[in-house]
Amino acid sequence: MAPSVQSTFPVAGAPHALVIGSGFGGLAAAIRLRVKGYQVTVLEKLAQPGGRASVFRQDGFVFDAGPTIVTAPFLLEELWSLCGRRLQDDVRLVPMDPFYRIRFADGSHFDYSGDAQAMREEIRRFCPADLPGYERFMARANECYRLGFEELGSVAFDSLRDLLAAIPNMVRMRAWRSIHAMVCEHFRDERLRIVMSFHPLLIGGNPFSVTSVYSLIASLERRHGVHFAMGGTGALIRGMVKLLEGLQVAVRCGQPVKSILIEDGAARGVVLDDGSTVHADLVVSNADTAYTYRHMIAPEHRRFWTDRRIARGRYSMSLFVWYFGTDRRYEEVPHHMLILGPRYEALLRDIFRRHRLAHDFSLYLHRPTATDPSLAPPGCDTFYALSPVPHLDSATDWNTHQEPYRQAVQKALEASVLPGLGGHLRTSRMVTPLYFEHELRSIKGAAFGLEPLLTQSAWFRPHNRSEDVRDLYFVGAGTHPGAGIPGVLSSAKALDSVLPAAVDYGRTTAPADRRRRGSPAGPAGPAAPVVRPVARAAQSR
Repeated sequence: MAPSVQSTFPVAGAPHALVIGSGFGGLAAAIRLRVKGYQVTVLEKLAQPGGRASVFRQDGFVFDAGPTIVTAPFLLEELWSLCGRRLQDDVRLVPMDPFYRIRFADGSHFDYSGDAQAMREEIRRFCPADLPGYERFMARANECYRLGFEELGSVAFDSLRDLLAAIPNMVRMRAWRSIHAMVCEHFRDERLRIVMSFHPLLIGGNPFSVTSVYSLIASLERRHGVHFAMGGTGALIRGMVKLLEGLQVAVRCGQPVKSILIEDGAARGVVLDDGSTVHADLVVSNADTAYTYRHMIAPEHRRFWTDRRIARGRYSMSLFVWYFGTDRRYEEVPHHMLILGPRYEALLRDIFRRHRLAHDFSLYLHRPTATDPSLAPPGCDTFYALSPVPHLDSATDWNTHQEPYRQAVQKALEASVLPGLGGHLRTSRMVTPLYFEHELRSIKGAAFGLEPLLTQSAWFRPHNRSEDVRDLYFVGAGTHPGAGIPGVLSSAKALDSVLPAAVDYGRTTAPADRRRRGSPAGPAGPAAPVVRPVARAAQSR
């Protein structure tokens, strides 16, 4: 039975928290803030909630614009439990088997799953001599999961002391190695090295550069599975919005934020693009962290995150995504599929280091109708084909290049897994790095913010509590621990650890004379009772 909720104190005494952005991180932060007793307003630039996880609907087809791979479902269950509800009452998660199919340029493929014996059989098909290495790799991945995810994933690296406390774990994980270098210690077969090292690409990292700590993803997936939300990832967003509605918190869409109001060095609300003002006692940004500092905060308020520091950061790749629907079904194509081109390391070097759009590419092909046919008209399939591409430092003119690039992707799909595709297309749309720059306001059009290098992770990543502005906080891909649904949900848990309950806010965050004056609710809507679950056993730390 779900835990009940009860009032904690009169709403008139509750400080007002303003959340910029309604992606997974922003919605999770809003839920946690409300449960802690804050009044909460969520502002979203787009016409619908979700941010990167918004939904496109076109010609009867439903496309998840962003993340499609759901891991660590316990982090979602925890949010529902905090609100006295159960996740399964609002969203149905379906386990994937296999998790992914990785198809190589020679036509061979590897089915990656959470079944240990099935994985051993797949490895034996490619290279029997690598079986002992697989066992050693998984042992190391399990250790990284324990040390990196369970112990550090939701810890806010708020001070140098936090960094020093984490160093022993980083040494045990040998975090200075890249994940590809770690994999090479255990596998000889080049194809298996790809299979065991590609995961950081799902969160914007180059396997040849990011820390081996990300081997924890292999353990995370084995332990908790890979899932799909029936109705698409957008069903999770709708479920989280429903939780907020139950807490009488509205998500105000079509409300782009122009700047953050700063008074006496503290965040005291925002100015919207239309010039109107929303006041608050604290601000949480789920927007791109670099964009927030660079474009929403005047330079005189930024002693640490200066324009120069922001410009010197190394940013993740961007994405070209082609969303399309067909008037036939391709039953032989699984839900998640990686279609690799002839190059791996050299292609990633072009994308991440040279910032050069190459003539070849690798693709992630998503076919959600393999699991949920309702996402397309009867007898049809919904797809998207995602190609990692350089961010806008490549100087590619995507306005003219997007259609030739789409045609190249279509040709590659027709030659591999979707024969006759051109004759069966019913709908089509594209997203390029310009979408990430203009619609999602990401610096350089980077799809995942700062690249998750060791020197841009944990304490070295923009902090969950701003280094420059009091009462300004961050959640989402650009802050600790990073991108991906587990990462951004964990960022909201990290925020939870540095923000007191609302009843303690005035005593522990700022002197009373710094508090914003005026109505605590601003224009957010009518006053609502503040709620808090009686049982919070799911909120593990």
